[in-house]
Amino acid sequence: MGSRKALFFDVDGTLFSEAWQRVPESAIKAVAEARRQGHLTFVNSGRVYCLLDPIRQSIDMDGYLCGCGTYIVLEGKEVYARSIPHGQGLKIKQLLKDCKVEAILEARDSCHFKRDTSWMPKLEKLRWNILKDGKVSPHPIEEDGYVFDKFCCYTDEGSDIERFLKDLEVDFEVIDRGDDFWECVPRGHSKATAIGMVLDHYGLSLEDAYVFGDSTNDLSMFTYAKNTVLMGKHDKDLEPYAAYTTRTVEEDGIAYALKQLGIIDKVFYKE
Repeated sequence: MGSRKALFFDVDGTLFSEAWQRVPESAIKAVAEARRQGHLTFVNSGRVYCLLDPIRQSIDMDGYLCGCGTYIVLEGKEVYARSIPHGQGLKIKQLLKDCKVEAILEARDSCHFKRDTSWMPKLEKLRWNILKDGKVSPHPIEEDGYVFDKFCCYTDEGSDIERFLKDLEVDFEVIDRGDDFWECVPRGHSKATAIGMVLDHYGLSLEDAYVFGDSTNDLSMFTYAKNTVLMGKHDKDLEPYAAYTTRTVEEDGIAYALKQLGIIDKVFYKE
């Protein structure tokens, strides 16, 4: 298709099958073929860098845009990093306690949980999954000697969600992920701002960018980009911004889209 393109992939539900807990072989081969043909490929994820180890180990990319634009690594080099200032982090911890909100504080090297077991089973399940990968910090939320990049949290009927959202609205974008799960990102940072930085770095235009996603935390890149590829299983909020809808990740959706859009010329999916 001529000029070099920049391809930006969300992880969960897009590049990575949550049902299979792996990247499909078809996606690995299709992304490798795109790179062979001279295109640039990037992970663009809400996950912080330390939580991308399974992806980095299974598929080669030109760069990683992590934590909703708070940390960017291109060709193995850190090109942008932004953490929440320590003092602001202390206020967030107090707000979580006051509003009875359970959280995971996400840093690029590890994730921080409260010292004691949470009353919310969903948070404990998340803790266990991250613990299995060795990415739970030995320093719990109650300690103060660290900074973090973003945070996610769970609420329930006992949480003061109204106060929580109001106190954060000036400095954070709070993304409602559904099922009482919230993703909190410093304002001025998003998957879209990360794309802009990468395009500037490589001297590419927005017309050269293709984004692939499935959930509400992909909304910023879907409203920003022109070439938007929606996975077969997706949040309805993205539908008005989708230029093309592909198959699900388990149905070889990445490989199918790359071929159908003319980015690659080989078939790595089942007809």
